[in-house]
Amino acid sequence: MRKSGILLHISSLPSEYGIGKLGKNAYEFVDFLAECRVGLWQILPLSPTSYGDSPYQSFSAFAGNPYFIDFELLEEEGLLLKSDYAKIKWENESGKVDYEFLYNNVYDVLRKAFARFKPTKEYNVYELMTREWLDDYALFMALKFRNNGLPWYKWSRPLAMAENSAVDQAKRVLADEIKFHKFIQYCFYWQWNALKEYANANRIEIVGDIPIYVSHDSVEVWKNPELFCLDENKSPIAVAGCPPDPFSPTGQLWGNPLYDWKYHKRTDYEWWIKRLKNATETYDIVRIDHFRGFESYFCIPFGNETAEVGIWQKGPDAELFKKAEAVLGKMNIIAEDLGFITDDVQKMLDKTGYPGMKVTEFGFDSPKSDYLPHNFTTSNCYAYTGTHDNDTLVGWYRSLEKPSLDFCRTYLNVEKDEDIPYAMIRMTWASIAQSAVAQFQDFALEDSDCRMNIPSTVSGNWVYRAKKEDFTNELKQKIRILNMLYNRATPIKQIITEERTDSNEQTDFYYRTESRD
Repeated sequence: MRKSGILLHISSLPSEYGIGKLGKNAYEFVDFLAECRVGLWQILPLSPTSYGDSPYQSFSAFAGNPYFIDFELLEEEGLLLKSDYAKIKWENESGKVDYEFLYNNVYDVLRKAFARFKPTKEYNVYELMTREWLDDYALFMALKFRNNGLPWYKWSRPLAMAENSAVDQAKRVLADEIKFHKFIQYCFYWQWNALKEYANANRIEIVGDIPIYVSHDSVEVWKNPELFCLDENKSPIAVAGCPPDPFSPTGQLWGNPLYDWKYHKRTDYEWWIKRLKNATETYDIVRIDHFRGFESYFCIPFGNETAEVGIWQKGPDAELFKKAEAVLGKMNIIAEDLGFITDDVQKMLDKTGYPGMKVTEFGFDSPKSDYLPHNFTTSNCYAYTGTHDNDTLVGWYRSLEKPSLDFCRTYLNVEKDEDIPYAMIRMTWASIAQSAVAQFQDFALEDSDCRMNIPSTVSGNWVYRAKKEDFTNELKQKIRILNMLYNRATPIKQIITEERTDSNEQTDFYYRTESRD
């Protein structure tokens, strides 16, 4: 079935509290999607943000972001009073996310909720089900707060090396703080699951995202160093990134520790299977970032300031996913296969059968580009106008050099530059790709100041927030008609039983029926 999707992270939802939440505005966005007949809501990783406020650099591969917990839902549960959070001025003048402000205020509000919380049967079940990762994570966060937010490798050496005696003492001293961080994860868990159930009930699937790597300052590296290529002091031997290309002359230095794939193979990829199980239970569809890294990955010597020097090493290839599916069954995965794709990478993709990605913004350097719809060779792909790492369509066309801009106008058959964004969306929706996705910023015709991320930069990213007034009836109808026109409309919950035998009459019937709000 052909589908369409809108990419809008939780953090970018409208909210009165400085960042998008899992409360009423999230439910209203689900309603918006349903009325647009959009079947996919794509988000970025839900994990807690750390270095650079990036959801791709997290303290945990399993935990949820405390900033997304909705205060009003906690109030409904009797855990907060309105005065506990309403008197704080959450909104800044820029309308962007201010992560430092959130760090200094959100936890104070959540502590007030924790003070009123009494463990329930549901909480006890949750704690038992998540013990494998939750115990270590809660301890890690308790220690991080005790150490003024410093990364674990700057703690005292006994704690940094996770020596048993030091860890046991920390568990005793920080027992209440550990319970607090478990409570936070429980709140996130029940709020997220309720929202996902609501989306699914409206025939909307959640497309989630997991980064291939974890952050150096994460509970996994601190507590399970055997998973990674580290020295005796738990410092990375080499780190992850991408070599130089036309977009990044010095490459991309991500800085994440690399996996010890020999260890993972010896354990039948046990940790990865647990991670994939968690992801497939959290989302309906899982996009794995930098999927090509499973075939081979770029190793940059630790301490280098750029990614200009490095070597390629072999990864586990499709074997990891064959092992995982033997345990978990067939997984609904999108392989982010952008970048330098070799024959070996393509063979791995063919073995898994997972759909790859096409980004149409990348297509306007040549009529032969694989990213232009007339060159798509399979429908087993997700076509994007752009991802979170791309400029908005408005910012993109304004930055094109004249030859590319001229080609773009000709290809899209438009005369005015301002008509390019919608023509790009229309072209992507018309493609043979099984699913077509665009950022919400592109539907809202936002400029580059609303871009989500600029790769290889560490500040000013992940701050975009949509406004309530962006979600107009006019936009809703525009998206809905687009979905009807290109056979991407998700079935409505109340089935229309009136039959039409003539195809033209059927189309007209849909237009007349669906245009009413």
